[in-house]
Amino acid sequence: MLWLLLVVAALGLAACVRVHVHGDRPTTASPPAPAPAAGALRIATYNTSLNSDEPGGLLQRLQGDDAGARKVAAVLQRVRPDIVLLNEFDYVADGSAATLFQTRWLERAQPGGGAPLHYPYRYLAPVNTGVQSGLDLDGNGTVGGEGRDRGNDAWGYGLHPGQYGMLLLSRYPIDAEAARTFQWLKWSAMPDAQRPHDPATGAPFHPDAVWAQLRLSSKSHWDVPVRTPAGVLHVLASHPTPPAFDGPEKRNVARNHDEIRVWHDYLSPGAHDWLCDDAGRCGGLAADARFVILGDLNNDPVDGAGAHEAIVGLLEHPRVLRMATPRSEGAVEAAARDGGANLEHRGAAAHDTGSFGPRVGNLRLDYVLPSVGHVPVASGVFWPPSDAPHAEIVDGTDHRLVWVDVAEGG
Repeated sequence: MLWLLLVVAALGLAACVRVHVHGDRPTTASPPAPAPAAGALRIATYNTSLNSDEPGGLLQRLQGDDAGARKVAAVLQRVRPDIVLLNEFDYVADGSAATLFQTRWLERAQPGGGAPLHYPYRYLAPVNTGVQSGLDLDGNGTVGGEGRDRGNDAWGYGLHPGQYGMLLLSRYPIDAEAARTFQWLKWSAMPDAQRPHDPATGAPFHPDAVWAQLRLSSKSHWDVPVRTPAGVLHVLASHPTPPAFDGPEKRNVARNHDEIRVWHDYLSPGAHDWLCDDAGRCGGLAADARFVILGDLNNDPVDGAGAHEAIVGLLEHPRVLRMATPRSEGAVEAAARDGGANLEHRGAAAHDTGSFGPRVGNLRLDYVLPSVGHVPVASGVFWPPSDAPHAEIVDGTDHRLVWVDVAEGG
């Protein structure tokens, strides 16, 4: 065991000292996702953009010759995580979309990918996106409507129930009976919630009757126990709303902040009798539980829109493992090529996890955050440079897969 810890420490030190600022290029190339060390667990998050504006649209995509599905599957085959959360995978209640993606795409070798990939275990559950509230949530004077107006009055923005859902895939058994979901948790239940206000009048943006009903999670928050060889690992999965597409009241900025804060409070000491799951069980995660936070959290620590203190507070939580930030060479190249807002960004381009065009710039939005008690072995963002092998499969979505290998510590 001592030799493994020494190797791990050396790898961690190498990762820590290999820091590049915006525009720097590494002096040597490295594989975008080398095979994990023996005994290490590879955990990943990936916003796949496997969604559709139409009900049943994802099934149609997966039944056809869909370039996005092909490239997403190829990336997963190349990285081969043991546990992976897929964001923006439309929820279909009978699991048919998840099954089709598994059998038609993952279990068939894809161009640029690796060998067929099979996950014997999966978890999916309803989300708030596209579920109509029956309330005027965007304050435009009407309920529902057409196009984006209809999406804005859903509990989470979406044009049909289940759009932008989540899917958890695992090589190891999932304890679905013990899973906790927080789809119905009320925003107003959170102590000191960032209730949106009209900056011109100082009045609350939502009337009291509406505020009392608002759901906090734009999709859902999940605590899904996975039985790994090293013991139970709690996968804490979510996909907070982007801190954009709102007005001067910044209701989405506030919601993104508090959706991230859910995990901070969930991990912190205290009764947290407001933090009640959909089955009525209240309180946070046991102090001795091992966990990993996964998802597109839609908040960069220093750049882009959003209340950065939310994600920084989570990264610095005492129960979250301190480790080198996952990075890629392709992100550095992309930031220099795309220009625009990237030229003003303060964060290291190598840490970016998505390509959002010159107006927004590339940002770090996707996170794999293991708990203290794990030993970091390796990590990365699957984003090879344009002249590297497998570069042609990264643009199936505007996000990039983030992976972390961990070993069990003391």
